[in-house]
Amino acid sequence: MGAKVSRSDFEWVYTDEPHATRRTEMLQKYPEIKKLMGYDPNFKYVVTAMVLVQIASIWLLKDASFLTLFIAAYCFGGVINHSLGLAIHEISHNLAFGHSKPMYNRIFGFFANLPIGIPMSIAFKKYHLEHHRYQGDERLDTDLPTYLEAKLFSTTLTKLIWVLLQPFFYSFRAFFVYPKPPQTLEIVNIIVQIAFDAAVIYFCGARMLGYMIGGTILAMGLHPVAGHFISEHYMFKKGFETYSYYGPLNFITFNVGYHMEHHDFPSIPGSRLPQVTSIAKEYYKDLPQHNSWTKVLWDFITDPAIGPYARVKRQHKPRD
Repeated sequence: MGAKVSRSDFEWVYTDEPHATRRTEMLQKYPEIKKLMGYDPNFKYVVTAMVLVQIASIWLLKDASFLTLFIAAYCFGGVINHSLGLAIHEISHNLAFGHSKPMYNRIFGFFANLPIGIPMSIAFKKYHLEHHRYQGDERLDTDLPTYLEAKLFSTTLTKLIWVLLQPFFYSFRAFFVYPKPPQTLEIVNIIVQIAFDAAVIYFCGARMLGYMIGGTILAMGLHPVAGHFISEHYMFKKGFETYSYYGPLNFITFNVGYHMEHHDFPSIPGSRLPQVTSIAKEYYKDLPQHNSWTKVLWDFITDPAIGPYARVKRQHKPRD
């Protein structure tokens, strides 16, 4: 089973989430950061190209062997789907068309969602914005593992299993710990996705729907790009709850590795986050950071000091 984790509880703190305070201080010192806020006009073209490439690959691979499909799903299709999931992350912050066109962003989210195979763009937005606003809140921040996860996956072997199953925990945790009634757009998202999935089955066969969804699951589990799920907020150094990664995989993940910067300024698109780091160097240069998402996964699985318990939590406060 391997070494058992040394923690028996989460890291409880009694301070507010730190990013709002940092944001106010940084904007006072560097007001030019405000110029970086707003949507990226090139973003929609990049995402459209990715969706079209995925649709073309589904058609081209429809007669491929199972082994070819598996390799393609892990190394190509799943990576694009993971990147599209991170595009949906950008879209949830209205960074495709701006805050003045919320419906454009939602509709574009449906489009970016198509090759992923599972309807998630509206549901993701519904929970993700609260992760920003109430980071670490034991009830409202559904990015946090549950006590059951932390207790069950507490050895090297079981942490490996948890990483493999991470797509399921990440996708369904919120519906159990913080259920919300479905929104109308959520239902529309489901209908649009089912129609697209049905079209894939009709024109390319059920195997290709499996290729789409299988690639999504593979690239969210034991996969280098999935390292960001753990690198972002798991406490690798005591007292620090958000971490950035400045490695090459940012190129295919909309700079999600610039995560400290993203939480400091969620209204700045990923393409401009490196400029925040450049402008306000002293706010980031001495913070702990990650250089490899693969190493993050390795350390998470093998280091007894790290595991699902290695998260900063705050007691839930009733909100108005």
